[in-house]
Formats: sequence, C-alpha cells, structure tokens
Amino acid sequence: MSTGALSTRHSTAEPTPARRWPGPSRAGRRQRRPSVMGMAVLFVLSVYFLLPVWWLMVASTKSSSDLFGTNGFWSVGLDLGRNLQELGTASDGLYVRWLLNTLLYAGVGAAGATMLAAMAGYALTKYRFRGRETAFDVIIAAVLVPAPLLALPIYLMLSKAHLVNTIWAVILPSLVSPFGVYLCRIYADSAVPDDILEAARLDGAGEFRIFFTVVLPVFSPALATVFLFQFATIWNNFFLPLVTLSNQKLWPVNLGLYYWSSLKDHTPYNLVIVGSLLSVLPLIGAFLLLQRFWRSALTAGGAKGAPMAIPRPRRR
Repeated sequence: MSTGALSTRHSTAEPTPARRWPGPSRAGRRQRRPSVMGMAVLFVLSVYFLLPVWWLMVASTKSSSDLFGTNGFWSVGLDLGRNLQELGTASDGLYVRWLLNTLLYAGVGAAGATMLAAMAGYALTKYRFRGRETAFDVIIAAVLVPAPLLALPIYLMLSKAHLVNTIWAVILPSLVSPFGVYLCRIYADSAVPDDILEAARLDGAGEFRIFFTVVLPVFSPALATVFLFQFATIWNNFFLPLVTLSNQKLWPVNLGLYYWSSLKDHTPYNLVIVGSLLSVLPLIGAFLLLQRFWRSALTAGGAKGAPMAIPRPRRR
C-alpha cells in the first residue's frame, strides 16, 4: 500500500469525540437549592431563640419604673451605665463576688472534669482489663440519671467530710462527667491509632508521657467539647449550690440573682436583668474561644475523608 493511500485514509477518518464528564443533573441542582419552606422554618426558629436575648438587652437599658411602663422590645432610655454602677455597688459589691465564684467553680470544675474524662476514655479504649465493659456500662447508665436526684446523696457525703458550705462542695461533684468519659472513649477509639502508641513505647516513652505528649494533642476537639459542655453545666447549676451553700459570699451568680428576685419588700428588677445579661457573656466568650478547635477538626476530617478527585482531560 502506498504512502498516499495511508495519508488519505487517515485524513478521511472521523476524529474521536472528546469524552464528556457528566455534570450535576437537574434533580441534584434542584435539591441543592434551599426551599422556601425550609428557610421559613429556620427564620422562625432563629427569631424564637433570639427574641429573649433581644428583650434582655433592651430591658438592661431601662430603669425599674420603665420596665413595666414601656414596650418590652424597644428602649426608651439609656440607663445601662447607671444600672451597671448600681449592680457593682449593691450589697458592697456582692454581685462581683458571685460572678467570680461562678468563674472559679466553672473553670476549675470543667478543667478537672475534662482531664479526668480524657484519662478515663483513653484507658477504657486502649487498655485491656477485667470489668472494662462493665465499668463503661455503669458510666453510660450514669448519663441517664438526672442531676437533682444526686443532690441529697452528695450533700450527705459532703456533710460527713465537713465540706458543706465550702467551695469544694461545688467543685468536687463537678469533676465527674459521665458524658465526657463516653465522648472521649468514642473519640479515642477512632482518632488515636494503636500503631502510634506502639511506636512511642518502642522509643522508650512511658504511659504518662505518651498520654500527655501524643494523645492529648489529638484529643483537642473532644477536650474542647467536653470542657464547654461541663463549663455550661456548672455555670447553670442551681440546685446543688442551693443545697450545699448557705453563705451568701460563696453563692454562684444564678443563686444570687434568684435571691434578689425573691425579695418581697424591694425587688431590684433592673439589677436582676443586668446581672442576667452579664452572666451570659462568659458562656458566649467560651464558645467563641473554643470554636477554632472544632473548625480545625472539621477541616482535618474533611481533608482525610474526602474522596480523591479525578482529573478531567484537557480538551485540545
């Protein structure tokens, strides 16, 4: 066959069509679009949760007389500065002491509970011993027990130890977090591989060094979650301080505000409202400070679990 025939055959052959990669279907695009009903439900829920916060912010700028004579969702004056000054000087600055007590109880209790939960969850996952599953079942059962049911037994034990009406009456019970142990065990089972632990043991590292230098950095998202949950739980704890504390100087802020609101002769409603607003700010600050740990965990998990992208061929 001649060279001309070969060139003619190649020139008359049809070019191979470029392969088209399937794009998103119309049904998929339709599902990605937010529905009007869903957006309406989210808007109603947002208003439902934010409306009390707005009322609290507006009411904090009013005097005691304006609280009952004006619209609750609109401010008519700027008495916030005067209310804050009265709050700081009321009862010789007792509110400031209540706020510091609450920070002490919540901070120390949440930090201790987080560390103990991390140790317990790690031990229940990576160590084999008799009764391990039974101990974990007991911890799961403790999650289902309401906290007010434990107030009386805790009071009796603290009374025998002569710890009633002390700061330890609130801190010691707050160091136990069954939910934190459960969360740390689940996280340790999925995020801490056994190969890293064996490699650290072969290098001569002890168990405590492995835990504090290898496990804890991996545990940061779980630790942030446990700390925030326990911090909010202790901050909002009302019944246990009511039972175990009789000295006003040791009260947390929620118990002190309840005492002010229950005064029959003269109830300082403006101070109660401003104090309630200030008591929410530390919780918001703790959430804003700890959310970076969750964001980094989501980014790492997405990068680790994301499917490998298939490169599309270039069209010539």
